[in-house]
Amino acid sequence: MLINSVRELRARFRMTQQDLAEKTGVTRQTIGLIEKGDYAPSITLALKIAHVFGVQVEEIFRLEGER
Repeated sequence: MLINSVRELRARFRMTQQDLAEKTGVTRQTIGLIEKGDYAPSITLALKIAHVFGVQVEEIFRLEGER
């Protein structure tokens, strides 16, 4: 299972799901599904999300059980 910290990063950057969706070219619903762990983003989308927050993809997404 893919674990992510998108919600935490959004809160830190004071960004709504809609804000992040607009910056990455997806819908608000897609961001919500990613945050809940119901949707694994493509590599391209993961890279776009990381770019918005100025971090490496590995700082946002990891496999369950990894640190």
